[in-house]
Amino acid sequence: MIIVIKDKATDNQVNELMNWLEGFRVKTNLVTGVHSRIIGLIGDTTSIDVDAVNAREIVETVKRVQEPYKKANRRFHPDDTVIEVRGRKIGGGSLSVIAGPCSVETEDQLMRTAIAVKEAGADFLRGGAFKPRTSPYAFQGLGKEGIDLLIKTRNETGLPIVTEIMDVSDIDLFADIDVIQVGARNMQNFTLLKALGRSDKPILLKRGLSATMQELLMSAEYIMSEGNSKVILCERGIRTYEPETRNTLDLSAVPLLRQKTHLPLVIDPSHATGVNSLVEPMSLAAVAAGADALEIEVHIDPKNAWSDGAQSLTPEQFKASMEKIRKLEKFVKTEL
Repeated sequence: MIIVIKDKATDNQVNELMNWLEGFRVKTNLVTGVHSRIIGLIGDTTSIDVDAVNAREIVETVKRVQEPYKKANRRFHPDDTVIEVRGRKIGGGSLSVIAGPCSVETEDQLMRTAIAVKEAGADFLRGGAFKPRTSPYAFQGLGKEGIDLLIKTRNETGLPIVTEIMDVSDIDLFADIDVIQVGARNMQNFTLLKALGRSDKPILLKRGLSATMQELLMSAEYIMSEGNSKVILCERGIRTYEPETRNTLDLSAVPLLRQKTHLPLVIDPSHATGVNSLVEPMSLAAVAAGADALEIEVHIDPKNAWSDGAQSLTPEQFKASMEKIRKLEKFVKTEL
């Protein structure tokens, strides 16, 4: 962090500011130039509020010279993080596929879908027990009953399960869930993030509807700062002015985040597009871009799905897409 001091600041004011800054366990370095004085901070400045520094009467400007996220930063962790779940890995060069229905509806629906996606080559089963919906009158999920069905299905198929948490009060219900998903609307629910940071569960963190990449990484930092390093980032599309798709899939997030962080990266083409016919091409594009995993919605009867049927693949469509995805994965690995 660099702090530029106003010309009229007295030596006493500068010393007072430096003493205050050193209270954050950083070192201060005062540089006096011809026309200005600059205080350079050396050390971990993440706990220093830029706005609080700017509020000081003698401060002209404040600039960060390093990103505010440390634990998620590739500079401090050059090797890719690989997260292992029940013998399956996310990250480290292999492509994982998470597939299943948007919502858990019935035992038969979930079991049939799980068997189908496993036979097609999926590595994880996804399914929503708690569902955040724009309308309060839409189906909100089965809650605990949905979690029980997910666990039962995992025990039958062997597929690790991924499901979304909505509220910090429900954490105990997720004790036997393999990967806890934080949805886009909760990306900056900092109380929830900190609570999940005190768990030992892998956390799949989705990018918010209008979140910048730094905001996504800072949300990951909230989890990691509490001791949980098992964070998986997910690009699921951001809100733009384009009405033809549900969201706009930002594929540039893959190579850009790859430069900035060591955490695994997942692409969700289902929520990003909201259109069944676009899921396969965007999945292939994500593989080519270097994603570590895909999260794809699959339903045995999309037309009668209780939520998000328009973006769900049938088992037959998913199987056909998986054949192309695995072929492209092999090609990309061989060529690159």
